[in-house]
Amino acid sequence: MQRASLEVLARQQLELAAASGGGHTANTVYGGRETVLRQTVIGMTEGASLAEHENPGEATVQVFHGHVRLSAGELSREGRTGDLLIVPDSRHSLEALEDSAVLLTVAKLS
Repeated sequence: MQRASLEVLARQQLELAAASGGGHTANTVYGGRETVLRQTVIGMTEGASLAEHENPGEATVQVFHGHVRLSAGELSREGRTGDLLIVPDSRHSLEALEDSAVLLTVAKLS
């Protein structure tokens, strides 16, 4: 049995994102490509985005810190600290409206 502080991991990813040239970093804390469930802590600096991409399965984004916008086509939803966003089953993107840390949870479709 393992234990991890998501608060600490979110803070670390925010610090790494600020130091990186791309404006975002990620650390998979559970699962991986070979498992159904994958959880990844993502740190993003204000203005950084994850470009539009396909949804690999059922997914949610939990906002630990900051303010983000999840967009799919003409639809978008904003999330702030404590919010849970359901990722649509379509191409989508994620943008940091301020320095943000989120937990992406994905259950891959078979």
